[in-house]
Amino acid sequence: MPIKLPAALPAYDVLSKEGVMVLDEVTAARQDIRPLRIALLNLMPKKIQTENQFARLIGATPLQIEFSLIRMSEHQTRNTAAEHMEEFYKPFSEMRDEKFDGLIITGAPIEHLPFHDVTYWDELTQVFDWTQTHVHSTFGVCWGGMAMINYFHGVEKHLLDQKLFGCLRHQNTAANSPYLRGFSDDCVIPVSRWTEMRQAEIDAVPGLKTLITSPEAGPALVEDQGHRALYIFNHFEYDTGTLKQEYDRDIANGTPINIPANYYPGDDPTQAPQNRWRSHAHLLYGNWINEIYQTTYFDLNKIGT
Repeated sequence: MPIKLPAALPAYDVLSKEGVMVLDEVTAARQDIRPLRIALLNLMPKKIQTENQFARLIGATPLQIEFSLIRMSEHQTRNTAAEHMEEFYKPFSEMRDEKFDGLIITGAPIEHLPFHDVTYWDELTQVFDWTQTHVHSTFGVCWGGMAMINYFHGVEKHLLDQKLFGCLRHQNTAANSPYLRGFSDDCVIPVSRWTEMRQAEIDAVPGLKTLITSPEAGPALVEDQGHRALYIFNHFEYDTGTLKQEYDRDIANGTPINIPANYYPGDDPTQAPQNRWRSHAHLLYGNWINEIYQTTYFDLNKIGT
């Protein structure tokens, strides 16, 4: 939540330049409050686990959130009970006329496919276009972020020789960004992907700004102000045991996989993993929610105008 200060107070200018949320008295007096409408387009196979992860992060602010779940209209999941999908999810085709303050588009385990070979790609690009008229701020996560930056800017994903897997250190390259309020100069983020986005290709696109990056994993968080979007290619939302579940699954299936780096104490998978990213995860998603709160319209009908 923002702090209200007199605009003439020296702290107002100092804190504003540091990225702290500051409201002057005039703005605060005219600010109305309503629940924020946040939707999750869930492309992950384990729907319930993913719902829990994102709901935990966006629900940790003092603001009231109305949380909606969206699925692709024709794509049928095989990993979640039909009853759950019927009761809690609406297909995108039924949501086209609704407006939202925020939308999260998750990753999907289809990295190896070219974007145009994804069975629901045509509808997903309709979602991307829809965000420009019906969503105030969109957050693309992992494959979802890669798909968005490719669709809007033509930035390609590149296959890696081996999976980037583990808890890797990242650098905060935009300390004054409102999305990185309270962030340390570096942080740990879980990474689990077979593809990468390349910094030089992102830098070549006017209007894209990298906020977090890693020597090992490349760009991690990119702001696209022109499309009112953030793209994150790694997994702040992961639970403590998510990488372990992926590792154990691959071992059980006989799939070649490295021990996730910097995850188990001493890189020993017999030890309980440690969560070293939770606080920054809450900071990032809390900052996103608060930035939406600061900039969205009180009248939902004005979103996208």
